[in-house]
Amino acid sequence: MDDKTILSRISELVDEEHRLRAAAQEHEAGTDDEARERLQALEESLDQCWDLLRRRRAARRTHGDPDAQGQRPVAEVERYLQ
Repeated sequence: MDDKTILSRISELVDEEHRLRAAAQEHEAGTDDEARERLQALEESLDQCWDLLRRRRAARRTHGDPDAQGQRPVAEVERYLQ
């Protein structure tokens, strides 16, 4: 996956997240379980995409191979401190 594809995927995920959050705000009661689970999955996927993009860019800056970088598991990416 190249940087352009990753950025496109990030954009798609963010758009879907915004749609779900806007729908939840319209209903004021919050979101149902299915929407909450989807939001969590979106957040995890976004974290993975951003992590991969940052590591690819870092590899490029240090003359490494960005294509050697793979997507890390959710459990690993989610343990990072913000």
